[in-house]
Amino acid sequence: MMKHSLRITLTLLLIVTCFGTFAQTAKKFYKTAQSHVEAGNHQEAINFYTKAIEMDPQYADAYVGRAASHEQLKALDKAVADYKTATTFDAKNADIYYDAGRVYFALKQDKAAIEMLTKAIDHEKKMLKAYHLQVQAMVNVKDFTNAVAVADKAVDVEKTTMNYYLQGVANDSLKKYKEAEYSFGRAVFYDSKNEAAHIGLAHARMHQDKYDKALEACDKAIGVNAKSKAAYRMRSNVHYKKGDYPNAINDLSKVTTIDPKDVDIYFLRGRYYREFGQNENAINDFTKIIGVDANNYHAYYQRGSAYEAIAKRPEAVKDYERFNELAAKDPAAKKLMEEVAGKMFELRRESNKPTIVLVDPTATANNEVNVSVKATEASIKAKVEDENLIKAIKVNGTDIQFDKNKLNPEFIALVKLDQNTFEIAATDVYDNTTTTKYTTIRTEGDAPVVRLLAPYASDNGEIYLDSNDPDIYVEGRIKDESLIKMIQIEGANAAFVTTEKNPKFSATISIANKNKIRVKAIDIYGNEVNQEYTLNREGATISANNPMGKTWVIFIENSKYQSFASLDGPTKDVRMMKGAFAKYKIHNVIHKKNLSKEQLERFFSIELRDLVRSNKVNSLLVWYAGHGKFINETGYWIPTNAKRDDEFTYFNINSLKAGMQSYSRYITHTLVVTDACESGPSFYQAMRATEKERRCDDWQATKFKSSQVFSSAGYELASDNSQFTKTFSSALTLNPNSCIPIDKIVTKVKAAVKKNNSQEPKFGKIAGLEDEDGTFFFIKKD
Repeated sequence: MMKHSLRITLTLLLIVTCFGTFAQTAKKFYKTAQSHVEAGNHQEAINFYTKAIEMDPQYADAYVGRAASHEQLKALDKAVADYKTATTFDAKNADIYYDAGRVYFALKQDKAAIEMLTKAIDHEKKMLKAYHLQVQAMVNVKDFTNAVAVADKAVDVEKTTMNYYLQGVANDSLKKYKEAEYSFGRAVFYDSKNEAAHIGLAHARMHQDKYDKALEACDKAIGVNAKSKAAYRMRSNVHYKKGDYPNAINDLSKVTTIDPKDVDIYFLRGRYYREFGQNENAINDFTKIIGVDANNYHAYYQRGSAYEAIAKRPEAVKDYERFNELAAKDPAAKKLMEEVAGKMFELRRESNKPTIVLVDPTATANNEVNVSVKATEASIKAKVEDENLIKAIKVNGTDIQFDKNKLNPEFIALVKLDQNTFEIAATDVYDNTTTTKYTTIRTEGDAPVVRLLAPYASDNGEIYLDSNDPDIYVEGRIKDESLIKMIQIEGANAAFVTTEKNPKFSATISIANKNKIRVKAIDIYGNEVNQEYTLNREGATISANNPMGKTWVIFIENSKYQSFASLDGPTKDVRMMKGAFAKYKIHNVIHKKNLSKEQLERFFSIELRDLVRSNKVNSLLVWYAGHGKFINETGYWIPTNAKRDDEFTYFNINSLKAGMQSYSRYITHTLVVTDACESGPSFYQAMRATEKERRCDDWQATKFKSSQVFSSAGYELASDNSQFTKTFSSALTLNPNSCIPIDKIVTKVKAAVKKNNSQEPKFGKIAGLEDEDGTFFFIKKD
């Protein structure tokens, strides 16, 4: 039994000893922290306070000390947390509750501050500093009734200038101005130098209409502090209440001298100036405010009102517009914005009638509008110009939809053309109305004609592409009697000169995943064409690995004559040659039929030139099938409209050469094949001195220019059943090799024709065109 009691005694002694050791260590850390506080090293102090708390988590003084150091380092959240924790371990210490309330008050957490300060007062009924803070916190949260009750208790504890002042503030906040006057009066009784109490007394008296007494209190406050902004502002307020604008403004001017950066004073003085009728001075004050704060919409409103008062309407409208921009972000400004809307409506009032402008189609000075003779209705695009918004637009009495919130709105309307007039009426928001009557003048009704230059489109609307690029550059020309107002390619606007007749146009468009494209053109009278083209991507394969480059074949088929015998052969021959060329890398085939002299001249001198240049053609074969003549050492092709025995109506082969010379520099290889009677030898030069055997592996021959002609007849008449064309076609069709040069075809054709006892074909260079001894190869498709 004795051993057991001894064991318990020893255990208790050990616990007491250990606790004493821990406490001693915590106190040591606390003292070290205090020494760091004395040295002004609060961060180190916090570290040692923390170690003390770690050793003794209930060490209230350590929490209080650490809180004070946190305060010194402006870490108020940490400070208030430590003060609050300290109240847990020292629950009767009024000072700790007060410090917690004080820091909550500094953090503007007034409700938490009131709670802590209430506990401080509960533990120390005469802690006046707690009463003071509590009254202020209650006023902040608008708990004025309790603020008065707490202030009354403070006065009961001790009658001091501060206690009476706070009692006055609480009563004044509750609008108990008579009681507030008494309290502020007692405050200055206990301390005549209490500036705030004098100002409070003035405020309470002013609200009881005791203006002279209020001014007296303001004067005493200024006597205490000659630079008191609050005293001058209060005195200005009293003067304003009396209707004494000059002295009210004068006192505010004194405040601006004391503090030139106080924007609120400029705003207040600006208001007084406005009410006093000194709008120019008001404008100056509001301008100063805007210079400091460009987003102060109240200043824009006030300055706009001042401008309005002196009839500066544009300036007023500008300020009100800026006000609307800024105030729109503040829901509280809704009522003011409604007021400004009414002001602006009146400021913008005018008696000018709107102006109606036809945009498309346009109108003459006599209000005449040109429309196509074929049109039954017209789309009218117009604009109404006015200083203000438009309320209504009518076309032939029917209301038209438009944007009523947009100045100078545009609109589109469909007008029936069953009469030769139509009418447009426009009314602005001030009921100023314009009505304009237009007369329709019927014009030509032919749709524009589209011709693509690059990439070239055949007569059947097929485009041979030379690459697989997703985008292509399109170039063309429009032919029309009238000016063109719109050109679109696959919905994209093309570039063209609107003032030029028959304009060229161009655009870059996407053709990815497309097998067709559409070109739309509308002339100024509304005549419209929608031309569709088929995309043939075979050309991309043809162009690849072709030493001849982009190769075109031009067929001129003249068979139906007016004065000469018509021919069946050209049609069959061209069909035969197209079939033969189908096996070869021919990028594009252009087939022209029954051309007149004018058409032949235009095609070879202008159209083909533009096509060659735009499409970057490398090799060109021109095949003519039709009548020919050789007269006076000159060869002719016979146009379909040529007259017998009238040489002037024939197409001179020299004109062909002249036309081809203008673009021969763009082409590496030129081959003219003329299957016609009496073409004449003047088209070609003498044969090359020695005919060479050209081979498919002789690629050098494709790099040097060649200008060659192969003619089926000389002076003699040709037959309508051409052995020349048959053999030419067979040479291509039966060729087993990957290519065949024209030289080899010539040899085969000459032999066949000679065997058939027909006219001997002629092969040579084209006189006048550059030739570097290259030759024309026909390359088979892969």
